[in-house]
Amino acid sequence: MALEDSLVLRHGCCEVREGDVAYIRRFLADFPRLSRTEAILTLSEHLGWTTLAGEPKEDAARRLLEQLDQANEIHLPPFKSSGPGSGRGPGRRSEPAVLIAPEPPPTVQGVLAEVSPVRLRRVTERDDVTYVNACLHHFHPLGYAKPFGFYARYLIEAKAGVLGCILLSGATRALQARDQHIGWSPAQRRRNLPWVVNNSRFLIFPSVQVPHLASHVLAQLARQVPDEWQRRWSYRPLLLETFVDPAYYRGSCYLGAGWEALGYTSGRGLARPGRSYQSSPKLLLIKPLHPEWRQRLASDGLLQDTP
Repeated sequence: MALEDSLVLRHGCCEVREGDVAYIRRFLADFPRLSRTEAILTLSEHLGWTTLAGEPKEDAARRLLEQLDQANEIHLPPFKSSGPGSGRGPGRRSEPAVLIAPEPPPTVQGVLAEVSPVRLRRVTERDDVTYVNACLHHFHPLGYAKPFGFYARYLIEAKAGVLGCILLSGATRALQARDQHIGWSPAQRRRNLPWVVNNSRFLIFPSVQVPHLASHVLAQLARQVPDEWQRRWSYRPLLLETFVDPAYYRGSCYLGAGWEALGYTSGRGLARPGRSYQSSPKLLLIKPLHPEWRQRLASDGLLQDTP
């Protein structure tokens, strides 16, 4: 067996091989601003330590990575106190167990020019974060899902008030249509996946009826994300991706904002090799954020400071 394939550690069905250790070291060096929990969750996704539903196996991943850290094989980010009485342990980000329904959003009707200016505000304050989570939980068809790794929340604001919100999170680990379109190898995909950002939730409140508002917001998002991601995570993403359920939506607002449809997912969710789960096919759309996005994602030496 080759050295890069030799087993280093195993916990349950999660395992670390020699080649994984090298990748983990590079990842932690490339993204030093991640908290310990954010790093563990992102690495869980990248290394396939997930449940059948695609959720990171956080406890097993934490044990594995902290064992490597204690053995001085890797250097995880330091623990951060979550405050007295949090009951969540070091490095854990606390979120409310119950997301209380927010105040009813405003009823807004008319043309885009009457509503403008519309702005996207990235939120970081706890009250704003809780508000976004609650809006997604109560008004979005898919509800709220806690993001892992790299993420950003936005409020869509106008003179009439808040019109909706957006959640960005880590990219999907493997997508046949996307991966073939990029042309990257499995090793390049695992290495460069953080440069792809998933628009996991996009919500315009049902009480807001303004033609072309959604496309206007998505176009603004693509313009803002590179600079704001650079300020928050110290690197510039190259590609946005999202999914649309064709049973309910056509994706017209994404197409109107210049996103490209790559076809439909297989409907088979990837878990560990040889295991999968079934879901309904979704329309996959992407939005490049740099003219050389494909060449850079399919490279072996993608650097954070590449302009």
